[in-house]
Amino acid sequence: MGNTNIDLISMSDASIVQTIGQFVKQKRLQANITQAQLAKEAGLNAWTLSQLENGESVTLSTLVKLLRTLDVLYVFDAFKVKEEISPILYAQMQKNKRQRARGSNKTDTSNEDLGW
Repeated sequence: MGNTNIDLISMSDASIVQTIGQFVKQKRLQANITQAQLAKEAGLNAWTLSQLENGESVTLSTLVKLLRTLDVLYVFDAFKVKEEISPILYAQMQKNKRQRARGSNKTDTSNEDLGW
């Protein structure tokens, strides 16, 4: 899988859509589900699923419904946005980080009689 990204870059959009269709078909067959069953469970028309499996474009919403029904939404993990701190901000935070502790000059007067 190391060359997957390079392979995808060299592919045309139509080839990528066809690859997605093959993926959906493979997962459907592994789950032993007919096109009609999967389409019904996903709330779609069987013709739409057939189009995707044959390499035709479908909407992103349709693809999400199918992948959710097949329980393979993990394919979208690459789209997760990770909060990352910039190197400059990190360096500033490190610079401002406390380097020394300063002892307290106050004496503990909590036990003194206040005369009340």
